[in-house]
Amino acid sequence: MSSFKRKNILITGGTGLVGSHLIEALLPYKPQIIVPIRSLDPKSYFSSLNLDRQVIQIHADLTNYRRLQEIMINYHINYVIHLAAQALVSSAFYNPRQTLNTNIMGTVNILEAARHSPYVKGMIIASSDKAYGKLNRPYKETDSLQGDHPYEVSKSSADLIAQSYFKTYQLPVVITRFGNIYGPGDLNFDRLIPDICRCLILHRTLKVRSDGTFRRDYIYVKDVVGGYLKILAQFKTVIGESFNFGSPENLSVMEVIQRVENVIGKKIHYKILNTQKNEIPRQSLQYSKATRFLDWKPQCHFPEGLHLTYEWYRQYFAA
Repeated sequence: MSSFKRKNILITGGTGLVGSHLIEALLPYKPQIIVPIRSLDPKSYFSSLNLDRQVIQIHADLTNYRRLQEIMINYHINYVIHLAAQALVSSAFYNPRQTLNTNIMGTVNILEAARHSPYVKGMIIASSDKAYGKLNRPYKETDSLQGDHPYEVSKSSADLIAQSYFKTYQLPVVITRFGNIYGPGDLNFDRLIPDICRCLILHRTLKVRSDGTFRRDYIYVKDVVGGYLKILAQFKTVIGESFNFGSPENLSVMEVIQRVENVIGKKIHYKILNTQKNEIPRQSLQYSKATRFLDWKPQCHFPEGLHLTYEWYRQYFAA
């Protein structure tokens, strides 16, 4: 990682959950980090650690190709970590056009801008377990991508497009697919764990969108960052590869609620709405490839991650 000193790294979605933790982990290696932003919450993880003072912030939108092209050239971007997306399944259901435009064309724009830059040495494109669609068994990297919900389709499409840029234009791309990421700093309260924490702290009733049986891998944000650091440390040997990053914590919504109650010691009041449409009932990622190629495996146990996450939200809502 010492080779990243003075390298120019563009991180889209840098103010979000994964992006802010990744920037925090990268700063000791002294790269120059460039973060496109549209808006910023002053109480976010990114702001609370004063990361805004340690990176170059640029107002830009993923759907503005010319702006991305300018950034790529003007800042001599060497590495791109593309995390930005419309990441909420529920939002994709109600506004599919915006989701498809952001997630598909936003990825096309960042890939195309990199393709025309003489400085780019590598790109990591964040996909998702949702890209695999409804296979109803643990996903392997060799499985077809076949989402059919608008959000799934946006991730399947962006993933395949990134692969095509590697195979057609030899763009140095690596693709990552994660399960449900949680941890301090997630301000998307449509997600289960942030909403649980908010409801506990503000004494609200949790509204469960599904029937409570849907299962997902839950992976702590620092483990996700560890995966990115592993890729960056040996980037030249994994160009063109895709990696699943999962967790042994494959839990239903009701199991997550019970685990949080056990860790925090408080009863969660909830209401089952069962209003979800065409969502994946069961997901799990096989991550043996990441262990074999990158020597990666999740380190944070779920109770520890929940405790750290809840404490962050407690301070967030007290501020």
